This record gives sequence, C-alpha cells and structure tokens, in this order.
Amino acid sequence: MHARSTLSEYQREQLVELFEQGYGYRSVASVIKVGTSASKRLYNQWRLHGRLCLMVKPAKKQYSFETKKEIVDRFLAGETAMELAAKFNVSSDVLVADWVRLWRKGGDDALMPKPKGRPKGSVPKSPLSEEDKLRQENKRLLAKVAYLEKLRDLRDQGHR
Repeated sequence: MHARSTLSEYQREQLVELFEQGYGYRSVASVIKVGTSASKRLYNQWRLHGRLCLMVKPAKKQYSFETKKEIVDRFLAGETAMELAAKFNVSSDVLVADWVRLWRKGGDDALMPKPKGRPKGSVPKSPLSEEDKLRQENKRLLAKVAYLEKLRDLRDQGHR
C-alpha cells in the first residue's frame, strides 16, 4: 500500500481491474465502497501509468527548474495537465497543477530548487549573556501583560 493512500492494496487492485473493464471512478467507488476522491486519484494515476500505478515508487523524483518551467509554459499555452504528465513522465497531473499554481503566485523563483538542510546562521554563535536573557524575558512578559490587558478589555465590553 502507498504511504499516504486511504485504500488498501486489495481495494487498489479491485479498482484497477474495474477501470480496465471500462468503468469510471465514480461508479467504481460506489461498487467498492470507497471515497470518490481516492478513487479519482487512483483513476488518474491509472490513466497515466496503467497497471504500474499499483507499484510503490522507491523515492520522490526531483525535477529540474528547466523541466518545470517548460511544463508550466506548455500548460499556459493550452495543453492539459494530464497530457503534460504523460509526456514528461511526471508522477501526477496534480503535481503539474501545483507547479502552475506556484509559478502564478511567485514567478520563476517559485520553481527553483530549495536549498537542503538548516540555513547558515541558524545556530546561535555564542551563548546569551545573563543580561540578554533578562532582556528576552522582559520582552516576553511585556507581551503577555499586553495580551492579558487586551483580553480584559474585550471581556469588559461584553465579548466572550
């Protein structure tokens, strides 16, 4: 069974057999008594990869910026996510749609690979002095007092 799948291995095999007989994901979901969203996800995987959709993939595949950008450009030019996933051997049409959404939100930078690991400077270079610790605690306590005063004011106004 796939790590995040809500379907058992047996259910997945039953669904694929019915897909191969020509049934759609909705009718198959009602016959096997599974959710339509899970059935649709498997149906789309089956359309892309055939019976290979039952195989567990060993690891996530990484895609280059150039590949992602080309797929996004072709999607915006009118090709469907399913067609592009099949042409570029991408695991899912949902992944193509995610890249398009990311690109629309953040441009080319959103498709660039993210650096791995902890960023430099995330570990404190030296332990805090006693004075710095007291300053931090003072800030925390001032914020707590301000919060409690605001809460009291809201209660006094009749908000619960």
